[in-house]
Amino acid sequence: MSEPIDRMSESQHAGAEDKTTVLPETAVALVEMERLQTELAATEERAKNHWEQYLRALADVENVRKRAAKDLENTRQFAVEKFAQDLIAVKDSLELGIQNSVKADVASLVEGQTATLRLLTKAFEKAQIEEINPEGAPFNPEQHEAMMAQPSDAPPNTVIAVIQRGYLLNGRLLRPARVVVSGAKG
Repeated sequence: MSEPIDRMSESQHAGAEDKTTVLPETAVALVEMERLQTELAATEERAKNHWEQYLRALADVENVRKRAAKDLENTRQFAVEKFAQDLIAVKDSLELGIQNSVKADVASLVEGQTATLRLLTKAFEKAQIEEINPEGAPFNPEQHEAMMAQPSDAPPNTVIAVIQRGYLLNGRLLRPARVVVSGAKG
C-alpha cells in the first residue's frame, strides 16, 4: 500500500516541476518580449503625440495661409482708398469749374484749372506716382516710347521733345513717355 502513495507523490512532484521549471532561455526571451512590448507602447504613444502635434501645426499653417489671403484681399480692395479720396477733391474742383464757366472770365478759369492740377499733382505725390519728363535725356527704351526720330544738333538718341509724359508707380512703369528722338543729320 505504500507504493501507490509514493507514486502519487512522485506524479505530483513531476507535475509541480513542469509548472515551475522555466528554462533560462525562455525566461530571457519573456523578459525581452515584455521589455519590447513596453518600449513599443511608449514608442506608439510618442508617435501618437507627434501625429497630434503635426496635425495642430498643419492647422496653424492653414489658418495663417487663410489669414494672409484675407489680409491680401483687403489690402488689394482698399489700397487705393486714400488715392480715391484725393481724386474726389479733384473731381469736385473740375465740377465747380464747369458750373462756373458760363459766368467766369478766362483768368479765373485758368486759375481754377491750375488749382485743380495742383490737387491732382498732390494726389499723385501721396500715391508715389512720379512723372517721367525726359526732355534732353538719353533715350531709355525701358521708360520711353519713341514716336519718331528727327534730325537734330543734339547727340543721337537724345529725347528732343516729349509728346506725352510717362508715369512710374513706386519705381514701376505705369505708362512710358512718348517722345521724339534725335537722329542723324540729313
